[in-house]
Amino acid sequence: MTFDDLKAAFELADDWEDRYAVLIDLAKKMPPLAEAEKTPQNFVKGCMSQVWMVADVDDQGRMQVRADSDALIVRGLIALLLLIVNGKPPAEVARLDIAAELEALDLARHVSVNRRSGLASMVLKIRQLAAENA
Repeated sequence: MTFDDLKAAFELADDWEDRYAVLIDLAKKMPPLAEAEKTPQNFVKGCMSQVWMVADVDDQGRMQVRADSDALIVRGLIALLLLIVNGKPPAEVARLDIAAELEALDLARHVSVNRRSGLASMVLKIRQLAAENA
């Protein structure tokens, strides 16, 4: 699924309960991180749930962020973020207006304040990973 596919699925959904179902489906399809990668260095501070993120750059210079969480909805939000950033060069990820992409989904009105704060922390971590891999 691409981010555009996700936006289309959200537009077709009748309500936010259906959109949450899409996020949960994405969460279930996301591969977990290995336990060895769930380190303090990879931990995302500022999230109510436990979240870890790591990034690699492939042979063609494209960033691939992998992540995990102990909460299903948060895993879905992570999967959403990964649709936005994965497959792009780190320098492009660093310049992306991820907040604007998220606004297109109207998340701010339907995600709790704590989850929005956690989402902002995840975006900061992605920017940090992009800078480290640029």
